[in-house]
Amino acid sequence: MSSTEKIIVLRFSAMGDVAMVASVLREFSAQNPSVEIVMVSREAFKPFFDGIDNLTFHSIQPKTTHKGIDGLYRLYQELRKYKPTAIADLHDNLRSRAISTFFRLTGLKMKRIDKGRADKKALTRAVNKIFKPLRQTVERYADVFRELGFDVELSHKLKKSPQKIPAKAENLFQNKLAKKVGISPFAQHIYKIYPSEKMEKVISELSLLGYELFIFGGGKTERATAEKWAKAYPDTHNLIGNFNLTEELAIISNLDLMLSMDSSGMHMASLVGVPVVSVWGPTHPYAGFLGYGQLESDCIQINHPTRPNSIYGNKPCLCGVESCMDLINPETIVNKIKEKLNG
Repeated sequence: MSSTEKIIVLRFSAMGDVAMVASVLREFSAQNPSVEIVMVSREAFKPFFDGIDNLTFHSIQPKTTHKGIDGLYRLYQELRKYKPTAIADLHDNLRSRAISTFFRLTGLKMKRIDKGRADKKALTRAVNKIFKPLRQTVERYADVFRELGFDVELSHKLKKSPQKIPAKAENLFQNKLAKKVGISPFAQHIYKIYPSEKMEKVISELSLLGYELFIFGGGKTERATAEKWAKAYPDTHNLIGNFNLTEELAIISNLDLMLSMDSSGMHMASLVGVPVVSVWGPTHPYAGFLGYGQLESDCIQINHPTRPNSIYGNKPCLCGVESCMDLINPETIVNKIKEKLNG
């Protein structure tokens, strides 16, 4: 491709999905250094793309400047100034379809993600379920660039590169000998969250083993829970509400391991090359949302004929009296973490 190639990439949410796009664009940029990328997403997600060569970040303001069809046309006019040669729609929602259609009407080359909706429906339905691994979401992202004529080969390998620890977090890393474990125990949907009392048991056991624990992700309610745990268990630190996203990524990059739900915590760890032990309930890694470079063998989940019954975790488990999350023993999680850190 010539040096004049410039792709506008559209992916506005959710947090974990945007982090996965960043993992793909890191590989794409390295393999296509002459291609310019304009990443269009929410301002809050800009730190995911820091350090990617030849990338310009353009924020969408969906609640103000870019609200409604008039706002989307305003965004289109802003993006036209970049003089793009192609549009990669990695979202396929109403907003991204509107923007990409504006460009397509001018004759610009545009490709859109194939989300594999029929296969996902077959994977999650109760009757005649087709239980098989589907194409990974990161490969679906890469397919869009391939369809635009670019070469990109994803390594699916973690690339750890510790960043400078933020000054206000240096005191949390004073013990150089202790293994550092991040814990991202919350998620956008309640059905993807491991029960609080069982997660506390996991934290208690990990603390007893001498690990340094760092709790990430959440709002005011989650922050209160994390602070309670931090006070109750030695070497356990609440980071919720104390650091911005750039600082959190830098801290995560210095950890040995992350424990996460099927949530953005897993994808943030992938972005900075940290292995993840992940816990899955009504969702399943077969749907294609396992963190980039992570191993299926590090997924904690139960085998049940109704699983998975949800792609995004917005539906309750159908496993019976107890949910599939409740059926996971805290010791199973602790033992997997010990195996990863001591192996």
